[in-house]
Amino acid sequence: MMGQLNPIAVFLVALIALGVLGNNPTITISAAVLLLIQQTWLAKYLPLVDKYALQWGIILLTIGVLSPLVSGKTKLPNQFADFVNVKMLVSITVGVFVAWIAGRGIPLMGEQPVLVTGLLIGTILGVAFLGGVPVGPLIAAGILSLFIGKI
Repeated sequence: MMGQLNPIAVFLVALIALGVLGNNPTITISAAVLLLIQQTWLAKYLPLVDKYALQWGIILLTIGVLSPLVSGKTKLPNQFADFVNVKMLVSITVGVFVAWIAGRGIPLMGEQPVLVTGLLIGTILGVAFLGGVPVGPLIAAGILSLFIGKI
């Protein structure tokens, strides 16, 4: 006798298909890993993944961003004057703004977790079909918090 379909497993399979169709290995691998975890004895570790994966991801992303600097591929400006130009000041301002926006997204995701589904679907569509990068849910939650007035 066949059991009921697990809606989360079906959702993960759909994400895998979107990742393949959109030629986005990030979505494909992420959904496949979560499906594997969910459907095996590893499911007991899902609370750890749920609790710490975002932090692990931010750490890995930060390592990836800093590694060209550490490897010497990207150089630090030699002089103070190199820091004080329009492009550098705008990039610093945008960095501060995006970090602030993402910081607003974390509480919103915790307070209204049902919105996370919409943010994830939008992010996945943006990644799969528009060439986006899946760092979007956190920033999207921050932007959403501006629209709905949540801190």
